[in-house]
This record gives sequence, C-alpha cells and structure tokens, in this order.
Amino acid sequence: MKKPLAALLLMVVFVLLISARAVLLQRSRQATAYLGFDRNDYPGDANLAALHKTFAFTGYWLNNPPGAKANSWHGKRERVQRAGFGFLLLYNGRPYARLKSAPNPGAADGVAAASAARAEGFRKGSVIFLDQEEGGRMLSEQKQYVFAWADAVRRAGYRAGVYCSGIEIPEQAGGFISTGRDLHDSAGGRDLIFWVANDACPPSPGCVFPKVPPHPEQSGAPFAEVWQFAQSPLRPQIAAACARSYAPDGNCYLPGADAGRTLHLDVNAASSADPSHARQ
Repeated sequence: MKKPLAALLLMVVFVLLISARAVLLQRSRQATAYLGFDRNDYPGDANLAALHKTFAFTGYWLNNPPGAKANSWHGKRERVQRAGFGFLLLYNGRPYARLKSAPNPGAADGVAAASAARAEGFRKGSVIFLDQEEGGRMLSEQKQYVFAWADAVRRAGYRAGVYCSGIEIPEQAGGFISTGRDLHDSAGGRDLIFWVANDACPPSPGCVFPKVPPHPEQSGAPFAEVWQFAQSPLRPQIAAACARSYAPDGNCYLPGADAGRTLHLDVNAASSADPSHARQ
C-alpha cells in the first residue's frame, strides 16, 4: 500500500508542477511588451536598420505633426514596413483654442484621418490614434471633438485610439484626474485604444532601452495598451528624477547613436509589436 500511495503523491506533485508552469508561461505571455519610438520628423531611410535593432515599432504621422508645416512621414509606409517595424498611426488633433468658436470639426477630422490612412496604404481595421496634447480633465467641447472623431474613424472602417496624458493631476474640487482616465471613463461604450504619456519618474524608468520593456499597465493607467515613458526633450518639472538617463542636452537618443544626427526620440512600450495592427 505504501508504494502505490507514494506513486500517487508523486503524480499529484508532477501535475501541480506542470499546472504551475503553464500558469507562469501564460502570465509571461500576457506580460510581454515591446519597445517602440516616435518622433515628429522621419528619421531617414539610412537610420531604419539601426533603429530596428532596438525598436519593434514606430510612430507614423498621417498629417502634419504639432507645430510642423509639412509631414516628412508621408509616403514612407512601405520602406518602414520593409525595415521590419510595426506602426503607431498618429493623427494630429485640434487644441481647445480651435474648438471654441467653430462647429465641432471632430467628424470631419475623423474622415480626414481615415482617408489619410487609406492613402498611405494602411489596411482597414488599423488603429489610428488621435493626438491630444492638452492634459487634465477634458472640457465638454474637447470630449465632443474626440468622440465625434472616433465615431467617424470607426464608420470609415478603422479603429479609434487616443494619445493623451496618463499623469494624474490635482483638481480644484479635490482628488486627481488624468486625461486618459477621464476619456476612458466617459467613452460611452466606445472601443477606444489608449496610448498614454507618463514620463514622471517613477513610474517611468527614464530614457532607457531595457531588453525586458515595462508593460503599459505599469504606467498607472491599467487600460493602456501603449505607454510613452520618455520624451525628448526632458521635461524637468515632470521627469527630473530621471535626468541622468538623458543626454546632456536633455534629449533621449538611440544607444550608441551620434547625437549629431539629431535622432532624438520619445520611447514607448506596448503590448504588441504592431500596436496599430497596421502591417500587411
């Protein structure tokens, strides 16, 4: 009787070990994250191979980036994809100052974003992120713009995402709010994909390029699928604790890259190597 009992106990232990290993593997898969970069200016064809040694995906502007009069990413999709990158499709949205005195342009801008994605050769179903630079709780006009934009993008056959701040800031009435959480909690059932910016240290590790990237959930926004954790230039009022990880000029550069190339960039982590699911 003792031998069968011992064998049974060994079998139970073996099954438990196998089960525990399966759980750990599943958690490992779920926690997998990928590094990516974004910048307003196209980095140049000659730099794509070097960038891809570190980054799995890149931001890709569909219209003029903030403050720019032209879009240097235009027409570069095939080259970027051939270099092995996934995509973060970006459409530059309108600030509050341009929403106060005109009919809400959200739907028209959503149509324009989808048309730009289609013209660049990005397939339907790709996620387009609306760039919203202003932080804190969104005003009514801002939310109307974001949600009208998202609805128009969806009707055109694409998925809607939002790039916005994930930094919690104090409110006058008490408590804290971030743009990401405000939009997430008031989306009215819309399937929005969130790319949050939080370069505060912590939770940001600063201008670093770890082999095991941080997961977007570590940004402080558990609903985020992409986390921008380093920006160029360094924002000293936000990321002072990480200043030593940045270059002396305050920018974040690719490891080993010549700063003279001006390849400063923002660094992101995502739960997918192609966060916009735009590769063909």
